[in-house]
Amino acid sequence: MSASTESGQGGPRVLEVPDGDNRERLVCPDCGFINYENPKIVVGAVVGHEGKILMCRRDIEPRRGSWTIPAGYLELNETVVDGARREAREEALAEIEVDRVLGIYNVPRISQVQIIYRATLVGGAFGVGEETQEAELFAWENIPRDEIAFPSVNWALDHYRAVEGKSDFAPHSNPVGDLGNFKG
Repeated sequence: MSASTESGQGGPRVLEVPDGDNRERLVCPDCGFINYENPKIVVGAVVGHEGKILMCRRDIEPRRGSWTIPAGYLELNETVVDGARREAREEALAEIEVDRVLGIYNVPRISQVQIIYRATLVGGAFGVGEETQEAELFAWENIPRDEIAFPSVNWALDHYRAVEGKSDFAPHSNPVGDLGNFKG
């Protein structure tokens, strides 16, 4: 047993640039394990149904009480499409048919990559999931834009509208110069 294990100080705890790397990482001095910290992946969908968009009012922080699209963190051992479907079920009790990638957004201030799909609501049924205060189908003109939870939700909504009726389009990305910082 090493001295670091005996004192309860084991694991990656030394900040250094590992051989062959170019940035500091936490490294275990006992075994050489390198703790790579990587961005979180968020998956979700802009879900359309009969000319309306499915939105959820968040019942969790951050931004509790604000409106969003069904989206959340990708789980381990899950495909991004399966993650988008799961988030729609969890947040809006909705079954969706995923069409194609609508946008891939980068939010470096919180180390996120967001993969958002265009989807349709299957059967028209939806409800309120455990992370949601309410769920609603909004006509475009009634989407509560001043109560949107995150900048990327507005991007996804705008991109959905831009490709409405199109069957072939390239995925969108952040608006030029916008990294998802809140405007105050």
